[in-house]
Amino acid sequence: MTPVEIHRGSSPVILGLPHTGTFVPADIRERLNDEGQKLRDTDWHVDRLYSGLLPNATMVRATFHRYVIDANRDPSGQSLYPGQNTTGLVPLTDFDDQPIWKDGQGPMEDDVGARLKAFHRPYHTALAAEIERVRSEHGIAILYDCHSIRSHCPFLFEGKLPDFNIGTNNGLTCAPVIEAVVRETCAKAEGYTHIVNGRFKGGWTTRHYGQPSRGVHAIQMELTQSTHLAGEALPFTYDEAKAERLRVHLRTILTELETAAGRLAV
Repeated sequence: MTPVEIHRGSSPVILGLPHTGTFVPADIRERLNDEGQKLRDTDWHVDRLYSGLLPNATMVRATFHRYVIDANRDPSGQSLYPGQNTTGLVPLTDFDDQPIWKDGQGPMEDDVGARLKAFHRPYHTALAAEIERVRSEHGIAILYDCHSIRSHCPFLFEGKLPDFNIGTNNGLTCAPVIEAVVRETCAKAEGYTHIVNGRFKGGWTTRHYGQPSRGVHAIQMELTQSTHLAGEALPFTYDEAKAERLRVHLRTILTELETAAGRLAV
């Protein structure tokens, strides 16, 4: 299986999906324990959730699971949130701090290098190429990085997470208007909660590519899975009614970003 799928569009908006993939090579799957093989930390159905909302948007999707290697982590292994609980480039535990590997140790250094080459690098090579293509066509590119997570993960954060978690690394990864249009749309979404640069400030993808001075803007959206799933436990079933209600607001966000790109590119 190819490590990355690309749907090439004509919009200045690019959707990044690093965590919807569930492919695990057989030799790696064999090393996962029973808990690891459940793949619970997948961004379940996020690709379906965003499908068709902005028909001309480019979409770059990793097909491999984050337990193989996390496409939204620094390839050097440096932590995104020093001093806070998180999972690494190749996770040793799940979001509940439960071991996911049979030997309890996880991959060796050589394994990590091979996975960087086979999975992480091809995804980011493709994403970087699409960003440059879009920027050359429009004079601007907006990378909207799509994520989801369970609303309760005590190992990672206290209490219940807001529904919309907007990350711009404290405003460094995009122009103020980009953050503003997303924040304002979320604030107007009746029945939903939101926060900007709370527990999630944007992963490595957002921080690495977001360079407003050269016309590349990046913003991460971490949705709670309670907004679009029937339940936040296996089998993580897609809830059509919940999802359609949410998609109204996601469509507005993407449309507003496309409009903002036109203003910024002038």
